[in-house]
Amino acid sequence: METDFDHPVYSKNVIEFVTVAKEFCAWLEKTPAFTRRDFVETGRKMLPLLYLKVSVLPKTESMLEDDFLEKFVSEEEYQQIQNAILFKMGPYNDYLEVFTADMQHSEEPLTATISENLTDIYQDVKDFLMSYRTAVTEIMNDALIELVNNFEAFWGQRLVNVLRALHQVAFNGEDIDEENDEADLFEDKRNKEDWLISKMQKNWQEDHDDHLEG
Repeated sequence: METDFDHPVYSKNVIEFVTVAKEFCAWLEKTPAFTRRDFVETGRKMLPLLYLKVSVLPKTESMLEDDFLEKFVSEEEYQQIQNAILFKMGPYNDYLEVFTADMQHSEEPLTATISENLTDIYQDVKDFLMSYRTAVTEIMNDALIELVNNFEAFWGQRLVNVLRALHQVAFNGEDIDEENDEADLFEDKRNKEDWLISKMQKNWQEDHDDHLEG
């Protein structure tokens, strides 16, 4: 294995993608440090840039045997990232999905989650970055091929879907700050309790009226 600085993996477009990819991964790894609004705002700016930079990556030919590339993101790390995003997004994590192959076989709306889709993107991007860090041209090359193929077939669509969901959260006219979550839950609980009390009062009144009529 050798280092060939004339190879496409050292080109301007790849270097620029690596820079954006590092920022993307750092954003998700620091999820707990953001307020929900800042997390959403960062995502709205980060995702279009990531999409643009991966769209201009060069196409190359494989230099390694199949399945040679190492996977770096463990199941535990995946779950940690996903849970952090899930907790951060709270009641805004779920959204209705439209652009998915499953919709062709479903008569009901399908629900997707911002946390799962972002973590799926993170997994591929992080694996690529870790392979790129080896500075071995053959490994970098095949990691680039895998990244582009997965983008075209899998996570590119998820990226634009999540961007649509984040846009809706950002401009839905609601106060999306986390401190409102407990208030919303309390309000739901209070409304339910009020409904139960009203129903009990109504049932009691009906029984009382029946008794008087009897």
